[in-house]
Amino acid sequence: MTYLEQLFSLEISNILAVLGVAASPISELRGAIPIAIGTFHFPWYYAFIIAIIGNLIPVPFILLFLNFVSKLLCKVSIFEKLLNWLFERIRRRGKAIERYEHVGLALLVAIPLPITGAWTGSIVAVLLGLKFRYAFLSIFIGIIISGVIVTCATVLGWAVADILSTPAK
Repeated sequence: MTYLEQLFSLEISNILAVLGVAASPISELRGAIPIAIGTFHFPWYYAFIIAIIGNLIPVPFILLFLNFVSKLLCKVSIFEKLLNWLFERIRRRGKAIERYEHVGLALLVAIPLPITGAWTGSIVAVLLGLKFRYAFLSIFIGIIISGVIVTCATVLGWAVADILSTPAK
């Protein structure tokens, strides 16, 4: 089966599910790649590519429109309190990024842990006033690195699980 035939054999609903999980602020790549490989049985390379595309979807919107949307939301007191709390928390984490700028931003996005990733990196870039082009490139590099880490961990995890579940002779 060729790569193209393999791609067309993937169900659209599964691809959309992986894109959606990758684009969501909590799971991002950390959730999308294991779901694609483990649940939907995508080959690792399609899981990687689809998850990266999904994780990139919200980045330009956050970079371009966060200031505008946050100003609108701050007119409602509950949203103002929530956004102030969120932005203050992210500013504290952004001190290292201020120091190392674009490399720090890429590393923040690359570390596949909670409260890191493309969403946080995009918000930090806006709060620090980084230019769109440089911020997007740093975030893209971080997403690639994170995708490699999560894909390797997922594939190795499944391989180890297969080895351990094989009965001894």
